[in-house]
Amino acid sequence: MSLLVQLDLAPTGEPRHSRPAPDRLVAGDPAFKTWAQDASRDDTVRTGIWEATPGETRSIKGETFEFCYILSGVVELTEEAQAPRIFRAGDSFVMKPGYVGVWKTIETVRKIYVVVG
Repeated sequence: MSLLVQLDLAPTGEPRHSRPAPDRLVAGDPAFKTWAQDASRDDTVRTGIWEATPGETRSIKGETFEFCYILSGVVELTEEAQAPRIFRAGDSFVMKPGYVGVWKTIETVRKIYVVVG
């Protein structure tokens, strides 16, 4: 088994479909698709591709660290007590443990994620 994993940026397999929990939904009717592609042995590090349709949800990271690289689409993230920030294809960002804010998908977004925690 190789220890070098290439992420498939346009996965064709069946994703895991989900929707936000009712207490996380802010506006709209967003739907999510997740193509999990790799994980550490203890499942504390996970990578893959995630997609969301337009809508707004509360993002609460707790003890989780997440790196995101936007492949397509547009999102606006508004951290509590901070100004909104826009991210588009080609942008990357990190949400650190303790992050709380609103994730607004303006145009259907697809991202690479790396979650630690």
